[in-house]
Amino acid sequence: MGFIGGDTMSTETTVFSVRMDASVKDSLDAFCAAVGMNTNTAINMFARVVAREKRLPFDVAVDPFYDERNIRHLLRVKADIESGAAKLTKHELIEVDDD
Repeated sequence: MGFIGGDTMSTETTVFSVRMDASVKDSLDAFCAAVGMNTNTAINMFARVVAREKRLPFDVAVDPFYDERNIRHLLRVKADIESGAAKLTKHELIEVDDD
């Protein structure tokens, strides 16, 4: 029996090994301890949600700054600056309220 989307779960277990940065593991362990569970339980919860919902339980997005079109634009601006085609002017920083 598998955990396909119903209430059934297999009683058979398996070992699952994951490589991650030590600092990430330490932070994960600390969070899990703070909420009263161990890391194994948290990873099992994550896996069950993914298996049940057939999606990651959070959004995965790419920072638009690193989009290919923006990189090309930045390279053109850089070339204009280096060639003197772009006129740069010095000005004071503008303060913005966070309200």
